[in-house]
Amino acid sequence: MTDAHEPDFALTTPSDVASDPQAVEIMRLWWSRGVPVMTLKPAFNDPAKYGEILAQAARHMSRVYEMQRGMSAEDSYKAILKGLEQTLAGPEFDTLTEQPGGGAA
Repeated sequence: MTDAHEPDFALTTPSDVASDPQAVEIMRLWWSRGVPVMTLKPAFNDPAKYGEILAQAARHMSRVYEMQRGMSAEDSYKAILKGLEQTLAGPEFDTLTEQPGGGAA
């Protein structure tokens, strides 16, 4: 559910995050025109932390498929890993980076 002032495609910030002055947003991710579009912040010194976050996201998403779509968490997790493996083995992609002051390079 979204706030009235937010577009239908926006997710609501969890209240425990909104009330945490130490919280840092590290990623926004959309599916647009058939491809993922994201903004990222390199908030950790160790890039391995992002691997941990992606693994946790896969586990959480598998539970969401179980709870909201009736698919077993195990089957959806395997499907998520298959998609990950296919993408990692696939062709390279372009990365645009935002320059100081805005705008992509």
